[in-house]
Amino acid sequence: MSEEQKRVALVTGSRTGIGRYLAEHFLNSGLSVVGCSRTPSDLVAPGYQHHLVDVGDETQVVEMSRAIGRQFGRLDILINNAGIASMNSALLTPLSSAESVLRTNFLGSFVVARESAKLMMRHRTGRIVSFSSVAVPLRLEGEAIYAATKSAVESLTRVLAKELVRYGITVNAIGPAPVKTELTRSIPADQMTALLEHLPLPRFTTLEEIAHVVDFLIHPSSDGVTGQILYLGGAG
Repeated sequence: MSEEQKRVALVTGSRTGIGRYLAEHFLNSGLSVVGCSRTPSDLVAPGYQHHLVDVGDETQVVEMSRAIGRQFGRLDILINNAGIASMNSALLTPLSSAESVLRTNFLGSFVVARESAKLMMRHRTGRIVSFSSVAVPLRLEGEAIYAATKSAVESLTRVLAKELVRYGITVNAIGPAPVKTELTRSIPADQMTALLEHLPLPRFTTLEEIAHVVDFLIHPSSDGVTGQILYLGGAG
């Protein structure tokens, strides 16, 4: 496949964890990949470029989107992965922490999806996959703000699916069970054990399992799948 025919994927939060894994997975699949994070990445590979972007900063997101448009003239896939967590009792959560989680998890997902959809509309095709969490259906104590932002992502997903279907763009979300990443390593072991015990499949979700679901959602034959939230670990 020529450079002009390659599908182009944008993966937010691609420095570490799920985003890093998916960026490398896409590269191995022959896609051109654009990644972004707030701090530099050490991922250097043919077909990959990295932007220093805070997804909660509208100006930075717009600039990145314009750069993608200038270089590739298209965007085929968006993986809205960037996110942060603040596990704490709602009574002990300061407004500044709540605003930070909201800005990254929800507003960031919204702005990146909005700008990405504008690029996808040029060719009337595209795949947007955002990340929710099993914290939404499990209604876990200590995750009120995090779960609320992910609930907002789910609502955004369903509405965008309706708004963008006329342009050939599908919009879906994945809700993984906990994954062994930097985001979960800070959670005390006893809390993580209690969280996993809420699941019918009481174990960590693997990166390979997430990639498998993503591959399904972004496949060219998945035009009929949109507005869906797919939970892993048996939650739902």
